[in-house]
Amino acid sequence: MNKIISKEHFSEKVFKLEIEAPLIARSRKAGHFVIVRVGEKGERMPLTIAAADTTRGTITLVVQEVGLSSTRLCELNEGDYITDVVGPLGQATHIENFGTVVCAGGGVGVAPMLPIVQALKAAGNRVIAVLAGRSKELIILEKEMRESADEVIIMTDDGSYGRKGLVTEGVEEVIKREKVNKCFAIGPAIMMKFVCLLTKKYEIPTDVSLNTIMVDGTGMCGACRITIGGKTKFVCVDGPEFDGHQVDFDEMLKRMGAFKSIEREEMHKLEEDEACKAMPEATQEVDEKSRNAAWRLELRKAMKPKERTAIPRVEMNELNAEYRSHSRKEEVNQGLTEEQALTEAKRCLDCANPGCMEGCPVGIDIPRFIKNIERGEILEAAKTLKETSALPAVCGRVCPQEKQCEAKCIHLKMKEQPVAIGYLERFAADYERESGQISVPEIKEKNGIKIAVIGSGPAGLSFAGDMAKYGYDVTVFEALHEIGGVLKYGIPEFRLPNKVVDVEIDNLAKMGVNFIKDCIIGKTISVEQLEEEGFKGVFVASGAGLPNFMNIPGENSINILSSNEYLTRVNLMDAASEDSDTPVPFGKNVAVIGGGNTAMDSVRTARRLGAERAMIIYRRSEEEMPARIEEVKHAKEEGVEFLTLHNPIEYIADEQGKVKQVILQKMELGEPDASGRRSPVPIPGATETIDIDLAIVSVGVSPNPIVPSSIPGLEVGRKGTIAVNENMQSSIPTIYAGGDIVRGGATVILAMGDGRKAAAAMNEQLKG
Repeated sequence: MNKIISKEHFSEKVFKLEIEAPLIARSRKAGHFVIVRVGEKGERMPLTIAAADTTRGTITLVVQEVGLSSTRLCELNEGDYITDVVGPLGQATHIENFGTVVCAGGGVGVAPMLPIVQALKAAGNRVIAVLAGRSKELIILEKEMRESADEVIIMTDDGSYGRKGLVTEGVEEVIKREKVNKCFAIGPAIMMKFVCLLTKKYEIPTDVSLNTIMVDGTGMCGACRITIGGKTKFVCVDGPEFDGHQVDFDEMLKRMGAFKSIEREEMHKLEEDEACKAMPEATQEVDEKSRNAAWRLELRKAMKPKERTAIPRVEMNELNAEYRSHSRKEEVNQGLTEEQALTEAKRCLDCANPGCMEGCPVGIDIPRFIKNIERGEILEAAKTLKETSALPAVCGRVCPQEKQCEAKCIHLKMKEQPVAIGYLERFAADYERESGQISVPEIKEKNGIKIAVIGSGPAGLSFAGDMAKYGYDVTVFEALHEIGGVLKYGIPEFRLPNKVVDVEIDNLAKMGVNFIKDCIIGKTISVEQLEEEGFKGVFVASGAGLPNFMNIPGENSINILSSNEYLTRVNLMDAASEDSDTPVPFGKNVAVIGGGNTAMDSVRTARRLGAERAMIIYRRSEEEMPARIEEVKHAKEEGVEFLTLHNPIEYIADEQGKVKQVILQKMELGEPDASGRRSPVPIPGATETIDIDLAIVSVGVSPNPIVPSSIPGLEVGRKGTIAVNENMQSSIPTIYAGGDIVRGGATVILAMGDGRKAAAAMNEQLKG
């Protein structure tokens, strides 16, 4: 949390806040912004940094009350704490000696303009600032501007101060009297649009700041996509400053109004409100862990293999489909009873060469944990899982066991169903959690060596757990305000409850792992600075959080979201709850584009948020869908429609810019592609138009470039992934990487496997 050091009242609704944020102050440059959140249910709000004091360790923000979130921030006083301040973010302003520069600031846009004016002046430019506001009370930072610029022109709508007129009149006055080489404009979108129209007429290069349309600020949601020169860009990653002559301002203005009606309702509510540890058990001896341990021999003798294979596979207990389709946070799979688990455990043959272990990316001793369940030693089964897995309760729920460990089960060779390894893993982990007797893995003696982990998703947590076991001092840096990465923002609670993830994270904390939230490596602090602070090794697990879009006509219409944005709003920000400040569209006719697990999560979430018609639109057939069979089954049971062999080619919006229809191209399957799936081929002339009011695009993700681009000399692949060797080591010997930042998109368990492999390799390197 960040303390407010001072608060100054500029006008009725405009405030200047000086906030304690030493890391951000040290790294901030002109043009950078931060993401601010007030309260645990608060919305993430982008604000440009107006000033920074590295001596005091503070940054200055100028905030205008325009909506619910900014109002909540402005209600805080000196000495109060802001829940989250994350940054610095965005690309710094490009500063050089242009010559004569006009800086046009409107309203609170004057605040982010101030550091740009100062930087331009320091670079040798002649700087003329044009400050505009509706009235004298709304002209801010005039004194500071006059101290920094060569000339200041004041324009007010009502003529109460300076000259009466619009900002464009002041800018044009300068252009007509002297040669202007460059223009910067920051303020309301409509102001920037008309400044750009003016400067385009005079052929003066103009940069504008578009941070007002951002949501997350770290590139993970895609909400801030905007058309620049005919191409889609992300404001938070590619900007926030762009060539103003290339910006599609009309599209931007429509997108900015997407949640206005929701916010008005929440503001009305706000106005109404204002009116009225267990210690680890002794480690088992090595021989007790062996397949030839006496207790394992006794279990194998107790039943013949034929008797074991004759037991039918257990079926997961589930919530009623109709009931659960309206319940957003109740877990669909209810887990096994103890009796069911003991019976299923008997199906395991305790093979001498267990294929199931070959199929497990993190190398769990699967037969041993299952046999512990069979003999009733369930807590011992949980301890076995935690020897190699940092997240057993998570993996038992979301890992595709049917493609990994269970796919190698010997029962399949005998034409029988595999042992339900995933169900049993979940049972053991849940049993331990609910018993309150949570074990902590054995930790080697501390060696005093500091290790940094970038990202708290599955790869980062797995790596952190193993390095902590080796005795290292591990610190995990997370960009968001919650630990867990995709486990928190990407997977709905009806599949993976937050309380389950939190217990796994708490166990890592008990092992000595330190967690730092709201810290973006590459922005808040650099890898070079980590090394200066004594970190001897870095593991990059920042994920692939940059959403892909199809780049088809109409895709930037209002109410077309990436699955990242949609799920982040609902899962991380709890936007569907009445007490959340973050809005989310509630569609009645919802189309989800894609066929993976994220698409299933999105469409099932839409169904729970009231969609009368929730559709999966997928260009291949159901057989080619990468989603888990269980997820497809659950979606169908919950009333989701499947439009397979269909592909969107255009969205149609209404007069407000909101999507109202999607045109689908009908497809047929051709020859297999590189992945082995049959390639979809358009059927000439076969299209279909359907009515929708919400589209969620789930066609994959790309690596977020913030971390890789901030490390000089780091080798990256063609698609922005970090290049690593077989030990997960990058081109820089002290930096390792794993998970989606290397793979470009993978499962939880594969990411965890990368983390374990990297930890083992780094440990060997540091030892010697």
